[in-house]
Amino acid sequence: MSSTESSTYQGFTAEERAAMKDHAQEQKKAARRSSHADKTAQEQRDVLAKIAEMQESDRILAERVHAVITVSAPALAPKLWYGMPAYTLHGKIVCHFQSAAKFKTRYATLGFSDQANLDDGTMWAAGFALTEVTAEVEARISALVKQAVS
Repeated sequence: MSSTESSTYQGFTAEERAAMKDHAQEQKKAARRSSHADKTAQEQRDVLAKIAEMQESDRILAERVHAVITVSAPALAPKLWYGMPAYTLHGKIVCHFQSAAKFKTRYATLGFSDQANLDDGTMWAAGFALTEVTAEVEARISALVKQAVS
């Protein structure tokens, strides 16, 4: 039996391992918090701190996305998810912001989970590339998150 390098499993990338470590730390922190109000307040601070750590181009996008989501869909609660700012409804992830630098991609993304009510026929978008947040993009994000929680 011959084996080629292209067919052997190479394991997780460094970025994927870092995201898994972030997730494990998030779970440990969440388990230590006492009251629901404490957890909610700390999760908000964690998201803002993670955004502040981002490279400038990603940070600018993440700050605008965070502001639009929190104003447009106040029912969504911010929370870190695999080291990314995410927004939950009843404890389930509805959407998240992935910085371009996190997985070394050429653009940041706003992704939606299957919990988001974005259904449109038999096929619809669940992720959106972000290179700039203009007034038009803000309006689109606002409409998407409102629909997602409706």
